[in-house]
Amino acid sequence: MPRLSALPRPRESVFAGSHDLHRGDANAVCPPNLRECVLAMEDCCEEAYEAQQLLRNGTFDLPRMSKVLENQKVFLLIDEGTVRRYKANLADEIEPQIIELIERAEKGLKALSRKQALIQSKVEAAQAVQSRAATAPTANKREERRIQMLSKQRQRLEEEVRVLESEILTLVRFVCGK
Repeated sequence: MPRLSALPRPRESVFAGSHDLHRGDANAVCPPNLRECVLAMEDCCEEAYEAQQLLRNGTFDLPRMSKVLENQKVFLLIDEGTVRRYKANLADEIEPQIIELIERAEKGLKALSRKQALIQSKVEAAQAVQSRAATAPTANKREERRIQMLSKQRQRLEEEVRVLESEILTLVRFVCGK
């Protein structure tokens, strides 16, 4: 592309002033600062055009390339036997830890069930005392507060039991599912 403007002529100026001097006058002298600005602008336009062309040339084949690179298998560079061997090694490494975690979870579940039974008996005893206290005209406030605390503790422990049971089920499914 030539350095001097081969682009269409720019629009007319919106500023008031004498523009009749340069219109149609082929021999009119352009101020050097204005000429440098025009040349710099043309250089910028050429660079932008070349960058656009480079980008277009680099990306026009993107749909085809993305279809070519779309993978169906996870392991493209190793065979299935190697994958099975690594999977077995990983299972051998993880299995003892999972078994230990399951045993610990079962012990924790047994301890929580013992706690739950103890708390249940305490709650039943407290309810019996409360029913006796309800019949008596003077109810012991301290005993009522204790009963409320025990029932809240029971609810928390029951929630912990549910969480532990769900974790155990998840671990059992994981171990049995391999």
